[in-house]
Formats: sequence, structure tokens, C-alpha cells
Amino acid sequence: MTQQTTKDKKVVIIYSGGMDSYTVLHQAIHEGFVVHAVSFNYGQKHSKELEYAKSVTEKYNIEHKIVDITSINQLIGGSALTDNIDVPEGHYEEDSMKQTVVPNRNMILLSLAVGYAVSIEAEAVYFGAHSGDHAIYPDCRTEFVDAMNEVCKIANYTSIEVRAPFLKASKIDILQQGLSLGLDYSETWTCYNGREKACGKCGACQERLEAFTENQATDPLEYEAY
Repeated sequence: MTQQTTKDKKVVIIYSGGMDSYTVLHQAIHEGFVVHAVSFNYGQKHSKELEYAKSVTEKYNIEHKIVDITSINQLIGGSALTDNIDVPEGHYEEDSMKQTVVPNRNMILLSLAVGYAVSIEAEAVYFGAHSGDHAIYPDCRTEFVDAMNEVCKIANYTSIEVRAPFLKASKIDILQQGLSLGLDYSETWTCYNGREKACGKCGACQERLEAFTENQATDPLEYEAY
């Protein structure tokens, strides 16, 4: 799904390389926007997702920046995604998955993406928060997104809108939308462990597998446990 460069409506997509932001990316292109993807290396163990992001943007000729912000780990820590802590197994509804919270992550990433949007005269920043994140990630909840949206409209001379199109949708819904667009989810990485194959046991893997099962589709990724 190569975007039409003749369009002049620009948006910035916070693109992790996972299936949610992958769907948001292609949905924005489908709606006629010229997308500028930005990915962040914040020291996440699953930095393999950045390789997938790079591959996709090169394949579809999408403007893409990978920004190294690993130095922030001097200030924030305590997450299983960035520190020497085992990634917990189990569903997102389980309390142990709170170990995967990275302090203030989305506020930091959104702030940087909004600055980028202002500089290239884009109208909005998109990110892939969804309802399945609400249980353990405060910065993926409606109250947070609404508040950030209001701040980002007044933080610069240019008003930037924060859009989370799947905020009230589940990963099942997101996959259904992506499949209807003919998207290839072998181009995405979800697992919190950045090994050769997805673990199949962490909350991210379990939610992804559930989405494919509920959509009566086969996940194209290989799993260690399946």
C-alpha cells in the first residue's frame, strides 16, 4: 500500500513496528494522508520491532526516522521492557504485566512526535493505543489521550491533534480492520522478547494470538511455544 506523494495532508505516525501501529500507518495512508513515520529506540528489549518498522517503510517508500533516545534510561527504569527484569508471562489482565510499564513513555514519545509534526507542518500525530492496553497502561487510556490532545493543541503556535483511532477498539477489532485492508502481518513484530521467534507466552503474544483466533486467521509469525 504505497502512499500517493501528490497528497499534501501530512500526519506523523508513532510507528513501533508492531501490529497496532502497522494498522494505524496503513489506515492513515488509505485515508489519503502522507505519513511520516517515527520510531523510537528507548532501550526496549524487543528492539527487533524497529527492524520490522525499517523494512516496512522501505518497502512502501514511507518517510521514516528512527530516533535513539536510550539515554532516557538514566532517568527512568524499573520496567521489564528495558531493565534486567524477566518479561512476565500471562495475559494483560494479570497484575504481573504491570512490570512492562515504562514510566511516562507515551507522554515522552508523543511530545517528541508533536515537535516533529510542528516542524514539518503536519496536522496530527497518530499512535496505536487500544482498549486492551487500558488495564495496565495509564498512558493508553482515554483520559490520558484526551488530556494530551488538549495540551498539544496549545503547546505550540501550530495546533497539533493527537489521534488514537483504535482507542476504544480491541486488538481483535484492529486485526479485523487490517485484514479487510489486505495487510500482511508477517511484516510486524509483537513479542516483548526480541528473540528469533516470538515467545507465545508474554501478554503481547497472547493478545496477538487471541486476535488471530477470533478472526479465524492464522498468524504468519513463528512461535517458540506453538
